[in-house]
Amino acid sequence: GLSFKLSYYNEYKSYLRMNRLYDTVEPTVIDEELLRTCIEDQGPQGEAGRIAKREGTDFTEVRKIRLDFKNILKIDNLWFFNNLVKLNLDNNIIEKIENLGSLIHLEWLDLSFNNIEKIEGLDKLTKLRDLTLYNNHITTLENMESLNNLHVLSIGNNNIDSFENVIYLRRFENLRCLNVAGNPFTEENYKPYVVSHLPKLTYLDFRLVSQQMREEAIIQYQDAIDALEHNERDEKKKIEAQRMHQEEEKILREAFVDGLKNGVLFEELFAEDVDGFNLNQLPLMDEAFEGYKEKMTKVCNELVEFGIKEQEIRARETGLFEEAVNKAKQADKEMGVQRVNKFLEYKKEVLNEIVQLGDPRMVENKVQDLHEELSTLWDVLMGYELQLAEQLEDVIKDFERALADMISNFTESAQNYFTQCRELELLHHEKLTETALLIMEKVLKSELEEELPEDLRIMFVDKDTITNAVNASHDVHNQRIDNKEDDILTRINNMKEGYTSDLYNAEIQRNRNRIAEINHFLENTKDEIDEHLDR
Repeated sequence: GLSFKLSYYNEYKSYLRMNRLYDTVEPTVIDEELLRTCIEDQGPQGEAGRIAKREGTDFTEVRKIRLDFKNILKIDNLWFFNNLVKLNLDNNIIEKIENLGSLIHLEWLDLSFNNIEKIEGLDKLTKLRDLTLYNNHITTLENMESLNNLHVLSIGNNNIDSFENVIYLRRFENLRCLNVAGNPFTEENYKPYVVSHLPKLTYLDFRLVSQQMREEAIIQYQDAIDALEHNERDEKKKIEAQRMHQEEEKILREAFVDGLKNGVLFEELFAEDVDGFNLNQLPLMDEAFEGYKEKMTKVCNELVEFGIKEQEIRARETGLFEEAVNKAKQADKEMGVQRVNKFLEYKKEVLNEIVQLGDPRMVENKVQDLHEELSTLWDVLMGYELQLAEQLEDVIKDFERALADMISNFTESAQNYFTQCRELELLHHEKLTETALLIMEKVLKSELEEELPEDLRIMFVDKDTITNAVNASHDVHNQRIDNKEDDILTRINNMKEGYTSDLYNAEIQRNRNRIAEINHFLENTKDEIDEHLDR
């Protein structure tokens, strides 16, 4: 059956590995020569193979390659294989998983029978379905969080000694085939634990998981599984809440209203103003303090709401602008391609006619006509490019003005909101000053009914001391409000300058590249015509 064949296959590979003289052979480097040799050996044979070898191999087109039994020590020089689907690196002496990040289409990876001690370097292989790490020196299952499509995992004959590693595999909802036999933790009765904790598993150690085995395993570990699932649900809720918070923070940053929502700015006012916070705990200040907080939070939330709406407007206008630019570029490209194709057809006809002509003067006339047509094509393509460049320059200037108007509207409104914040701070400061001086009089007359806490009592020495403390708190708060306003206005204006600057620079570079492309086409075509005539 399947289990016997796979078991025999693994024993056979192990036998081969043990009988290779690794200690007496120099490690092999993955270089271009090795890669081309392997591709040719594994490619088509006979006449098809000779044709393929003559035409050369484009590494970007290779879908699978076997680099097994090559005494390879280090994974390297595979970055050109960005369309690779299947990679064999088994039966080598590889010590570290590395340099695989460019293989983003890889679905099948065999690293069995190597000297790997740690799972790493797989985070970019998000399409990976089949991973074999059999017979290495791995102690922990880790660093595979991005492998959401993992269907088959072979991790047998390693040094994994903890059942906790099985729990790590619960994250892989598509995992159906697992091999763990030969690890230290499998010396105990491990199968019920694995089957109960991985309920979607179909094959374990190359054997089908029966329904009876699954049911008995679940009954045996029911309490542990219930507790585990409860913890996983809680963890998912935390992760989802964190994701939503991060998404909200991203929206607020893009709208330039981060650090304002739901009283964040108000809390920052007192973050390092311990004396100011303590003063607001004075008798008669409770209601005033809460009112100040509520009003400040309301103003900030209104600014946040306004900023998000403005960002949506900017995003919509930017999208329309970029769509218009892309349409103009595409239209220009289509016109250019049409004229070039028309010329190429004409050139082909003329060159074919020249071959049939015997009169040198007629040949010369035909060649002259061809060069004139090429010159006309150059004029047309350059005319298209000039027209497009002027059109894009006008569009960019119009958008720059529109963006400046949108930014101006936001900054003016933001300044008004921050003015409201400063007015609220001033009103509260006046209330705090009045209350503090009133209590100061009662302290001097020994008429205060409640005993002040120590951290407040030391400030009520005299009128100047308490007045200075209240004024210092007010100054700190105004400074925080000013800093927040400056930060928002500076960032949004920098965004405007940076975005428009990038637009102009990109257009300048596009224009230069297009002109160089047209000239390059002209020179290449002239050389092609001359080569044809010299034959």
